[in-house]
Amino acid sequence: QVHLVESGGGLVLAGGSLRLSCAASGLTFTSNTVGWFRQAPGKEREFVAASSRSGGSTRSADSVKGRFTISRDNAGNTVYLQMTSLKPEDTAVYYCAARNGARPHPEENAYDYWGQGTQVTVSS
Repeated sequence: QVHLVESGGGLVLAGGSLRLSCAASGLTFTSNTVGWFRQAPGKEREFVAASSRSGGSTRSADSVKGRFTISRDNAGNTVYLQMTSLKPEDTAVYYCAARNGARPHPEENAYDYWGQGTQVTVSS
């Protein structure tokens, strides 16, 4: 059974930083691309960032480019989202996801597995 478990969320002041982690089990991690999505209250879930299987190719949403970085540790079956210069509009539940494929993908319906999410709240 596949499990994706996010951690690292919390409350932070605007301009601050957080690093989210997602620990994966029950799947061949190196066969999966991974992504981060988020859902703010009253809004649809949206793409944040994704990484190829090796981590050599990534893509991110325009709203977070230059501020958020996705990375992965294949030896540790973990994917990270380093978030800097946080803004109140980054407040959301952040989800990690995995899909059996080679390239990072921005569409949530392309992903096979999802975590339960971790809350990030940015106060002004």
